[in-house]
Amino acid sequence: MDDAVIPLADAFEPATRDQWLALVDKTIKGAALETLESRTRGGARVRPLYVAGGDVAPAAPGPGHADGLWDLRVEVRNPDPAAANAEALEALAGGAASVLLRLDPTGADGVAVGSAEGLARLLDGVMTDVAPVALDAGFLGAKAADWLDAVVKASPAAPLQLNLDPLSAFAAAGTSPGPIEAHLIAAANVAARLAVTYPKASLFLATGRTAHEAGAGEAEEVAMAAAAGVAYARALVRAGLPMADALGRIVLGVAVDGEYFASLAKVRALRTVWRRIAESCGEPSAPARIEARSSRRMLTRADAWTNMIRLTAAGFAAAVGGADALVLGAFTDAIGLPTAFARRQARNAQLILMEEAYLGRVADPGAGSWFVEALTDEIATAAWSRFQAIEAAGGLAKALEAGLVAEGVRAGRDDLAARIKAGELAVLGVTKFPNADDKPPAVEAATPKPVAAPDVRLPGPDSRCPALTPIRLEELAA
Repeated sequence: MDDAVIPLADAFEPATRDQWLALVDKTIKGAALETLESRTRGGARVRPLYVAGGDVAPAAPGPGHADGLWDLRVEVRNPDPAAANAEALEALAGGAASVLLRLDPTGADGVAVGSAEGLARLLDGVMTDVAPVALDAGFLGAKAADWLDAVVKASPAAPLQLNLDPLSAFAAAGTSPGPIEAHLIAAANVAARLAVTYPKASLFLATGRTAHEAGAGEAEEVAMAAAAGVAYARALVRAGLPMADALGRIVLGVAVDGEYFASLAKVRALRTVWRRIAESCGEPSAPARIEARSSRRMLTRADAWTNMIRLTAAGFAAAVGGADALVLGAFTDAIGLPTAFARRQARNAQLILMEEAYLGRVADPGAGSWFVEALTDEIATAAWSRFQAIEAAGGLAKALEAGLVAEGVRAGRDDLAARIKAGELAVLGVTKFPNADDKPPAVEAATPKPVAAPDVRLPGPDSRCPALTPIRLEELAA
């Protein structure tokens, strides 16, 4: 086979920017070039042309995925522990690599588990040495970590994902049962103790998804994740871990949505910001391990089938952006609990992106694209500025209490609402191409049965902050 390159472009003179501008000016008939610009949902600027020699230099390539794979993670949140156990086993047998257990003893927003025995029943049949088990337990996180320790029985090979994250629980609820600083200290002490037993375990999840779901833009979300990471690193160091170990045991969290260029640039920007933080801590080789979860605010109840498109685009963004683990929700999540079909579709979307589209085979495929590089740089620069403001306020806990984070989130939410109502941003199936014959897909029926759970209150007065209440773009269009 002849591998010679056919020089098709050699017969044409290289086009210049001035020639492009002249053609554009002729087309838009003297209107300002800025009329061709747009913004991401988070407000980042998107210009009509990006060329080599532009405003930014290409970033260093990010890490690739081992063997072309990322951690295909499935969220389990059926309130019935028996049904949740069946779903976890179904997911792992169907191609998932790990499970994310959302725990809520009331059963209102997760599996009704309130003890080590309950968690053991939930994980019955799960090989925890092979399949990473990730937790999402809010203020119950420290106790849930000890329950997981009891279930795993001190197996040092278990790649546990404790996901301790009291700051997100505080931001979402607007209050903490006892001082939020006390929760930070308690979580760090549990994490430091379990870090010795489980050398492969990640301890904290530092995420800005709470801000995203409440309406924040990309920069605000990345800044919150970075500030949470710094707060957790400080707490781990105070609990006795070396800085290198503390940074290496933190997973960064981010939301990805159907606006795939903005989402993949956001993942890259988070890695860029974390690299700078690690360098400032004297640990430049500390890895940025990123877990991406699909956005809940983008999902619609109306014409819910269109959510399949949104979720696939979000998965593409996370994979191309270089996320290490990805949780894709079900297309019916805005309506209710997913059926077996909806759960299978969520898994298979990732499997196709991974095994057939080979999205993990190239390390940082967006690198070198001037559009992607410029967008990454703009998000990272704005996020760094917001991160510095949060740190100047005393860290994330203090910034939440002072309303600084809520102020930034509110600005993003108001901008989203205004642009949707003005028609600048479309919500497919809602503001554009609504389906008059919409028939909602089926969802699972479940009756939550609360279980007893330990008190998570710590001594001292409750901390309070403006709650970051989740929204849906569909609701902003109403």
